[in-house]
Amino acid sequence: MRVDKLSNNKVRIFISYEDLAARGIDREELWQNGKKVQELFFDMMEVAYAEVGFEIIGPIAVEAFTMPTEGVVVIVTQIPALPTAPPAPDPAARSEPAERDPFGAFVFVFMDFEDVVRVTRALSGFGHLFSSLYSYQGRYHLFFEDDAIEEGLYDAVWSVLHEYGDVSNVTRAVLDEYGSLISDRFALQMIQQYFAS
Repeated sequence: MRVDKLSNNKVRIFISYEDLAARGIDREELWQNGKKVQELFFDMMEVAYAEVGFEIIGPIAVEAFTMPTEGVVVIVTQIPALPTAPPAPDPAARSEPAERDPFGAFVFVFMDFEDVVRVTRALSGFGHLFSSLYSYQGRYHLFFEDDAIEEGLYDAVWSVLHEYGDVSNVTRAVLDEYGSLISDRFALQMIQQYFAS
């Protein structure tokens, strides 16, 4: 089981088919609300709390989809309570930036260039995904711009990226300052053209 925090109110949990089999849950049973599936969900929430501090308070939305051979990806979103009235503005308070959009910019890191080529092949059916490729500290970093991925494709693209790399905490500012830019904005298209045929 692997947990990734997508934002303050959203986590993605990956559970392999081997994990499911070890719990006595087959693929068809997963879509039924049986006791074993409920126990699995509570276990996932405990792991999410222990690993990334994600705690269920109030209503949640749960999305799940299967990957043909790897396992199941579950997206859990904490639904914020609707305020009864807007808070009164504080004239003394400084204007703070809004909370980061979960569909905003992010970076994935890959151990070698062959992994970048593999993920490029796997993403070839998702259309134009605007990204920049950097070399930094001996590894390759793909920076995806704000709104680079359509919302409906977001979870599927993240799952593909996770098969070949890992989410990186490195910011674009660090990559620009200390990394080497290989391709700006059209990295995936460039790799598809020259390497992924």
